[in-house]
Formats: sequence, C-alpha cells, structure tokens
Amino acid sequence: MSALLAVAGRDLRAVGRSRSQLYSSILLPLMLLALLGTGVSDGLDPAAIEDGDYTSFLVPGMIVMTALFSSTFASASFYADRANGMLRQMLVSPASMLSVLGGKVMGAVVIGTLQACVILVVAVVIPGIDLEWQYGVLPSLALALGAILAFNLLICTIALVLATHIRTMQGFHLVMNLVLFPLLFFSGAFFPVADLPLWLKLLAYVNPLTYPVDLLQLALYAPDSDGQVGLVPDILVMVGLLALFAVPALRVKPSRLIAAA
Repeated sequence: MSALLAVAGRDLRAVGRSRSQLYSSILLPLMLLALLGTGVSDGLDPAAIEDGDYTSFLVPGMIVMTALFSSTFASASFYADRANGMLRQMLVSPASMLSVLGGKVMGAVVIGTLQACVILVVAVVIPGIDLEWQYGVLPSLALALGAILAFNLLICTIALVLATHIRTMQGFHLVMNLVLFPLLFFSGAFFPVADLPLWLKLLAYVNPLTYPVDLLQLALYAPDSDGQVGLVPDILVMVGLLALFAVPALRVKPSRLIAAA
C-alpha cells in the first residue's frame, strides 16, 4: 500500500506542476457549458429538453467530458515514465507490479475525479443552472460521485490496457481521441438519445459512455424519469465494463510494460 500511494502521489504532484494541463481540462468544459448551453437555450429553445433548459441538460455531459480529458492525460504519464527509465526502476524495486500499476491508475483516477467534481461544484453554484436532484440531494450526490469515480476507473483501466499495446504516446493519444471522444457525441451528453434515428440510437446503446452520462442525468437533471436507459441497467453495464477491462489489466506482463517505445 505504501508503494501504491507513493506512485499515485508522484503522479498527482506532476499534474499539480503542469498548470496548463490542469487549467485546460477544466476551462474547456466550462466554456462549452457557458457558450453552447446559452446559445442553444436562447437561440433554438429545444423542445425535447426539460423547459428548454439546455445548459442544465449539458452538465452531466460536461462532467463526463472533463473526466475523459483528465484521466486520458493523466494516464499518458505512463509513457513518460517508460521513456525516461523510471518505470523500469519501479518494477525492479521490492514493490509488486500490482502496486506500481495500481498507483499509476489511482493517481489518474484521483485527478479525473477531482476535476470532474470541480465542474459539478461550479454547476451547483451558478444560479442559471437548475439541477433537479431526483432522489434527494444527498442520495443524488452520492450517485453522481459514484458514477464519476467508476467512469474514471474505467477510462484509466482502458488506458492501461492500451498502453501495453501501443508503444508511443502519439499513437496512444490518437487512438484515445479517435475512439473515445467521438463516442461522447452520441452518448446523450449533447442531445437526447430518444430523438436520434434508429441506427444512431442503437449505436448509443452499445456506447459505453452512454451509461455514465445517463447515471449523472438521472442524479442531477432528469426529474421523475428513468433517463435514457435506466438506473439498474446503467449500474450493471458499468460494473460489467469494469470487470471486462480489469482482467487484461491484471494480466499485464512486465516485459510489455518496459519495452522500448
């Protein structure tokens, strides 16, 4: 545990020193929330959104987007450690490989979770955003925090698995951008899944990002509804995805981790 916490703390300090990464991953979702949310609410008045309040509808999607950016960038520290030989030194230390990898994942999860929570706090204090807290404030807040934490853990686990197969940081970011960020756009983060054409709706239901977005919408936005999918299916899918990617992550071999980029 001490080794795990040491590795996680090292990554947290590195992000704290990288102010550009820290600020950009928070400012981009806030700008989208302010500009896109206000523009659509005032200019288009979407009838499918509750009371036409598109800004409040965007909050769950912006939280997931922040977690996605933050966890992805934090996971990229794996490549820097491999390139400068630090990862090799960690793996030949008395600490187990599971402690080293667990520390890397924990650091990325903490970074992504804290930055996503910043967006949630900002949304709560802005008067123009009306969060519904469907299950009551405390239960809804607990559900939202659980969804944020589970989503960050899922993204970091996926990133770890990809990092053992993709040898360069450029290739890693390309794959993450090419696969994960487009999935965000038809996850229900920017528009309701119910209004999509059938073929896009089917893609949304097999999209892993749909379920954390739906959990957050159920907790924060959707009043007296079952959301896009439903609370129980959302939780079951998230647990299943975590189990699916945790198995290959736990089977990573040291030789693959320290292979030259």
